[in-house]
Amino acid sequence: MLLIDHENNNRGPTDTQEAVALAEEVGLDLVVVSEGKETPVAKILDYGKHQYQQKKRQRQSAKPTMKEVKLRPNVDEFDYGIRIERATKWLTKGDHVKFQVRLRGREHQHRDRAHELLNRIVTDLKEVGKVQTFDTKGLIVQLVPAS
Repeated sequence: MLLIDHENNNRGPTDTQEAVALAEEVGLDLVVVSEGKETPVAKILDYGKHQYQQKKRQRQSAKPTMKEVKLRPNVDEFDYGIRIERATKWLTKGDHVKFQVRLRGREHQHRDRAHELLNRIVTDLKEVGKVQTFDTKGLIVQLVPAS
């Protein structure tokens, strides 16, 4: 087996009993890192610490991200469809999606159109996501993947 010691020095091909003796001498564990076809690679390290770091990396990669979609109340049908497609893809992947309707100028007089747009978004994404927050004052909807 190929041996890598506790200081990350490559010791090269080493006998298994010799590798175990080196690990015990240092007070660490002998862990097979990769099982190659010809020769496996073993490393001398603290196995508990190794497991902790692997779990930590796995948890960090599993965190969902928040994707944000900004719309105007008079969004075109084609643009709306593209945004819904992307949101569907993100939600099935496991990400959270935040829709925000932005109003400018006279559009503030027609807040009801923005509310209708948000309700339409919720109904269109009902199969893949569920509403986490629905803020009518800020015109924001946050969706999480439906389990």
